[in-house]
Amino acid sequence: MIVDVEFSSVHPNGIAYLDWTPRKLSIRLADAEGANPARVRFASRTAVELRFSEARADPMQQVLEIDLPQDGSPIGIWIAGLFGTASIQDGDSGYTISDVPGGIQLISQAAMVRVRKNANGLTDDERDRFLAAMGTLNAAGSGRFRDFRDMHVDRPASDEAHFDVGFLPWHRCYLLDLERELQAIDPSVAMPYWRFDEPAPNVFTRAFMGLPNANGRLVFTAGHPLESWITDGQLGILRSMGFLPNARPSSVLSEADTLALAPFPAATQYRNFADMEGNPHGMAHTSFQGSSFIRRIPLAARDPLFFMLHCNVDRIWAKWQWLNALYDPAETEAFSPSDTGRIGHQLGDTMWPWNQVTGLPRPSTAPGGTLAASPVIVRPGPSPTVRDMLDYQGISGAEPLGFDYDDVPFDPPAGTA
Repeated sequence: MIVDVEFSSVHPNGIAYLDWTPRKLSIRLADAEGANPARVRFASRTAVELRFSEARADPMQQVLEIDLPQDGSPIGIWIAGLFGTASIQDGDSGYTISDVPGGIQLISQAAMVRVRKNANGLTDDERDRFLAAMGTLNAAGSGRFRDFRDMHVDRPASDEAHFDVGFLPWHRCYLLDLERELQAIDPSVAMPYWRFDEPAPNVFTRAFMGLPNANGRLVFTAGHPLESWITDGQLGILRSMGFLPNARPSSVLSEADTLALAPFPAATQYRNFADMEGNPHGMAHTSFQGSSFIRRIPLAARDPLFFMLHCNVDRIWAKWQWLNALYDPAETEAFSPSDTGRIGHQLGDTMWPWNQVTGLPRPSTAPGGTLAASPVIVRPGPSPTVRDMLDYQGISGAEPLGFDYDDVPFDPPAGTA
């Protein structure tokens, strides 16, 4: 038996990059013989388990057997990582396709269940791959990271991303753009998050995000990728902690309290939840002291920790979406457009700078070009809208954006998958 498989999640490096959100594979019989369908079995090949189904709405199965039509017409199969069993390195997951009943292996495909994880729990290798990719992106001040720094500056640019309901979608797109650039350097990297309402002693070390000296300048272990970090022509990162490295910022709202900001069902539910821009988000920024870059909007993106902070903000939004089953942009509870009419805060608005639109009311420049493409994900395209950022798992029918969080499952409401 010979089968042909088409799977857009397979990277040019030969590894399929998956997460909790099912991705569709197409399989067909390539050597038609006889009158009967040919039966094949899908199964995981490692302890980082995958799950399979014939329809996205069906329960995912540990092992799936299907009949391939003898005329060679294709069959769609959905594949996803088993929630709670994420990869720790490239290719440590995968699946096999074998014939039934003979058990002859027809296909063996390496995979990685690549999800965004709590930075405090990363393995040393996961941490080091992320840091190496960040260092390469910065390239001692001459690399692509300069565009990400220039996207997050003072007004009018900051108005595109702050102080209104577009805050969460804009930063989701910003993180996605950065993550895709990191994955262009190392496809095994996913953006980690700093859970700022819990102690993170493994994050605030010289081996990871650095520790400040007496002047507030970060110190790293010898050979650390961030030792040569340059932004705005200046070497180094300023960050003075307002809490102990093994403690949490005391002023930051807990995750549970943040998720309770908008009790369901409230007509302005999203608008209430978006108040998290103040606390915990703003309080996490200002939990650092003195001349810390991360304290101020125009300087915050000069510190790599800023992106881990915002990854946690986005994770909390993703968890809020899951808990309240609010993904569909058509639902006002999922997103309440700005009543101020500000551009960049309406569902249909394209987002600066990826739209490359300049001139008032947009900023005068648009650094970085269009949104980075992914070799394994088609959405959201080069010039995304606010609407494109809401349903990141594709639950209401769109394609997924290509990321998941370690503690937020793919769990669509009945009738939506």
